[in-house]
Amino acid sequence: MTKTKIINDPVYGFITIPGKLIFDLLEHPFVQRLRRIKQLGMSELVYPGATHSRFHHALGAMHLMQKAVQTLRQKDVDISDAEAEALYSAILLHDLGHGPYSHSLEHTLIHNVAHENVSLMMMNQMNEEMNGQLDLCIEIFTNQYHKKFLHSLISGQLDMDRLDYLGRDSFYTGVSEGIIGADRIINMLDVYKDELVVEEKGIYSIEKFIIARRLMYWQVYLHKTVVAADLLLTNIMRRAAELSENGVRLPASPSLAYFLENKVSNKQFKENPEVMKHFIQLDDNDVFSAIKSWQFVEDKVLALLSRHLVNRKLPKMLVSTKQFSDKELKEKEEGVAAVFQLKPEEVHYFASMAMIKNDAYKVEKSTSIKIKMKSGEVLDVTDASDNYNLKSLNQTVKKYYLSFYR
Repeated sequence: MTKTKIINDPVYGFITIPGKLIFDLLEHPFVQRLRRIKQLGMSELVYPGATHSRFHHALGAMHLMQKAVQTLRQKDVDISDAEAEALYSAILLHDLGHGPYSHSLEHTLIHNVAHENVSLMMMNQMNEEMNGQLDLCIEIFTNQYHKKFLHSLISGQLDMDRLDYLGRDSFYTGVSEGIIGADRIINMLDVYKDELVVEEKGIYSIEKFIIARRLMYWQVYLHKTVVAADLLLTNIMRRAAELSENGVRLPASPSLAYFLENKVSNKQFKENPEVMKHFIQLDDNDVFSAIKSWQFVEDKVLALLSRHLVNRKLPKMLVSTKQFSDKELKEKEEGVAAVFQLKPEEVHYFASMAMIKNDAYKVEKSTSIKIKMKSGEVLDVTDASDNYNLKSLNQTVKKYYLSFYR
């Protein structure tokens, strides 16, 4: 059977699978699992088209990586066939460690374990199964390889991951502000003193990319109704975990039950094979099927929250640039306690306040976007640009929300 395939992608058209190793990776259960994890978590409750998966995104990022390698080679940047294959592998596998609903439950089901760390553990396991074929891939992914610019293509502020998800998420949500010129940006890439740089004539495309990222965060990723849906989902899982830890048996798949009943740490992930065994079986289907069942459990809080999510009855969200007061929160708590007849220790599931922040671009030595000027000087994009508003995007913007039912 030939292992050089093409896949029809709605964003880019035909994507080529470049060789046997990539084909075998795509066939692996770890990668196929990404088909069952939504890229944008609960965003479909705001943007109905946002049902695309992490698998879609991994394929798209790999496609852009192929274009980046081709561009850099045309500019006499030395990238061997083995290095190119390692780049395609690394970008294809970079999101393996995402749990159900992607970022929505990243620190709920699994505590203080970043998805990047889980991705690396899964890559190491695959590498053992494949007799070391991913050695170079992992070396580049962990930034241990001597050609540092290769890692920047996988993880940086102008990597193939971001270039794909901005354009792809824009396509599926219909939010046109996220449209970026990915082809133009890639064609402007170069390498200077082992750093990934952008030619000066590509600076306006980079400005648009940074602004698009900011707008997508406020309009999609941190849209107040998306935040409300994420909060509701998170509260459901927290309540389910609380009940499970107290000995209540809830309807759930074996793998979901395992994570509800056990607080899994980074160390346990590495040392206990049982953890990974259950994690690779866990996806969006486990979570939503359980929530449908939890609508009818005896626990009033879990049943109420579950019905609210299934029927899209989301909490009201007030958003402000100033922090809400404890008095304002208490008023909302008293209101929901009266409406739902809740005990004092149950109210926080229905009324809460927190902070959200948006970092459109950060000036950091290792990941900053560098512009190579015609003079040969290399500058950070905020220094190279004549757009004074760009400097302000380096600032973290914070907003505060007050969430409650009424």
